[in-house]
Amino acid sequence: MPPVRKRARTYDPAKTRAAVLDQFSNVRDAVRGLTPEQLALPTRLGEWSVRDLVAHLGMAVTAVHRALAEPEPARADATPLDWPFRTAANSAAIADFTRRVAAEHPDLDAYLTDVDASFRALLAEHPGTRLLATSAGAMSLDDYLVTRAVELVVHTDDLDAAVPGLQVAYDRQALAACTRLLADALAVKAPGGSTEVRVPPYAVVQCVEGPRHTRGTPPNVVETDPLTWMRLATGRLGWTEAVADAKVDASGERADLGAYLPLMG
Repeated sequence: MPPVRKRARTYDPAKTRAAVLDQFSNVRDAVRGLTPEQLALPTRLGEWSVRDLVAHLGMAVTAVHRALAEPEPARADATPLDWPFRTAANSAAIADFTRRVAAEHPDLDAYLTDVDASFRALLAEHPGTRLLATSAGAMSLDDYLVTRAVELVVHTDDLDAAVPGLQVAYDRQALAACTRLLADALAVKAPGGSTEVRVPPYAVVQCVEGPRHTRGTPPNVVETDPLTWMRLATGRLGWTEAVADAKVDASGERADLGAYLPLMG
């Protein structure tokens, strides 16, 4: 992974906490009425069923529980921007854990309700400065919650794709955090200033080596919406397909981002 050359973006801790809680509530409300047939539907995540995916959404939150149960690291050595580049290495263990959780909790509504209650209690008990040992390194609770917002948004989209008509609501702040973190990750992976990537209304970043733009209209511009950007960054959607379907507007000789995507698996 290329080194981070710019100061990491900061996130409002109160807004991030509220976003994670609200997005998890949106998921709980949406899946509460799923039938056994719907829970058995396949997803775009390999062998995972909808039931597995719902269990994984609970796991995305209980990662905080598990981290808080461990000794506090001596110092922070990671930020949210490190996290997207470390997820693929843990995919096999995550898949095994997900299947085990799904099997151990036949009543998913009760499971998510318990997760929500215990999560709120932990957030009330621990300050945002409390350090956690995570898969990406040691970071503060406030920083780690940014990654939980990304997890919830990404897998909310997976749920919507798997269950026709489900249409889970997106918390605006959670979607903003997801968009911004993944846009910043692109600027890390493809450092430079020749191309401007716009994901309105949440993010604009400069990336890709080449002549740096200083004024006027940039010669290389990529623009898309937040959900399309998230799908590109996580490999849910391919660059060529997105451009062909007019989901991305790309202009300029350095506006082809296909070589840099996806950013995380």
